[in-house]
Amino acid sequence: MSISALVVVVHNIPESKHMAQTEHPNLLRMLRVLIIGLVVVIVVLGFVLVIEAVVQSRLTHSMEQVDALANSTDTCVTCHRETTPGIVEQYSRSTMAAAEVTCRNCHEVEQDYPGAVSHEDTYVLNSPTPARCEICHTQEVTQFYQSRHALPAYVAMTGTDVLDEQHLAMYQTISEVEFGPEQTRNALYDIEGLAITRFACESCHNIGKPQGDGSAGQCQKCHLRHEFTLEQARKPETCNACHIGPDHPQWEIYQESPHGIAYATSGESWNWEADAGTLTVNDFPAPTCATCHFSGFGTASTTHDVGDRLTWYLFAPTSTRRNDWEDNLAQMQGVCQTCHNQTFIDTFYADADKGTEAINALVAQSNDIKGSLSEAGLLTDPPFDQSFDFVHFEHWHHWGRTAKFGMWMQGPDYTQWHGVYEMLSDLTEMHEIAEQMLDEAEAEAAK
Repeated sequence: MSISALVVVVHNIPESKHMAQTEHPNLLRMLRVLIIGLVVVIVVLGFVLVIEAVVQSRLTHSMEQVDALANSTDTCVTCHRETTPGIVEQYSRSTMAAAEVTCRNCHEVEQDYPGAVSHEDTYVLNSPTPARCEICHTQEVTQFYQSRHALPAYVAMTGTDVLDEQHLAMYQTISEVEFGPEQTRNALYDIEGLAITRFACESCHNIGKPQGDGSAGQCQKCHLRHEFTLEQARKPETCNACHIGPDHPQWEIYQESPHGIAYATSGESWNWEADAGTLTVNDFPAPTCATCHFSGFGTASTTHDVGDRLTWYLFAPTSTRRNDWEDNLAQMQGVCQTCHNQTFIDTFYADADKGTEAINALVAQSNDIKGSLSEAGLLTDPPFDQSFDFVHFEHWHHWGRTAKFGMWMQGPDYTQWHGVYEMLSDLTEMHEIAEQMLDEAEAEAAK
């Protein structure tokens, strides 16, 4: 008999006439309460046992995956278990260790290899470069080289003057370079100086750093050593390391978007370690940054080129279409179609295109104001040495970009109050600065 049936039977036991006339008329009622209480205790204990069994099962499964190096006699492992045990512990849980990739496979190089350092009777790279990763991950590195995350990210900070001939040739093969990221190179890198930018600009833009062996980039910016887990690379907090703040607040926008809300409220149950190329809506009911921009999902293939699915150069002062925007659109919509119908997608894209053009129009107004001051000879050549320079820069670089990102990523607060509102405010301020500068120039000429 089930517990629920037992409760019903106990509840329906009739109180006999004889019992009702005894000295203890509530005895049967107390008996029913007692039995029901016991049943409740049994049920609670049953739930506790089930939960403990599930937790223990997960712990056992986790323990089965831990320490692929447990019985390793490799000298790198045995030595570093003493000197840097945390690194060995991390790597022992990785799929690379499980696949019998050794420390030497990534770190050991010839004596004359660029950046090699002497270490325990051999030579190693302290931080392996993409050229080392490329030995196994050829397609991923090739795609990465064509992305904005590669040399264009570095050049946006330093300019092309720092590139040697080999890296300059690599840079010029990237389709995005045809737009000319050099044109939006941030002069603040030189103004602030290396003592500051070492902890600021470089922390993100070194994702595309040129390497001495001819490769470029730092894969570990996204794939943290030494576990290299799919979960870590797929979670949006990883992108948050760089895509945050007033000039590119993708993390903040994602958090307030419907996609971000789904992740925040149910992401702990998603299948983060699913094999690449196998993902479905059963694994990810809503997208993360990686789902839209990297993962094989829907009809879109896995890519390491972050621009593969984008239709606009949204980072630019005035956004234009990407060269392959129609192919990119098909790739991104192949992801969207796993959840949304085509009518919804077409409407959203048409509206976001119009919104992008509207932001371009606001930026054009600020450029007109700047042009009037330039024609009057009132702007100096050095960047960021007049108040107008800062306001004009923030108008497109902070608020214009934020508004565009907010539109495309469904973050209304960032489109409005951290975007267009600030643009309108800056336009008013630029008009006032320009009028004051022109009036002062006119008064000076009249003397």
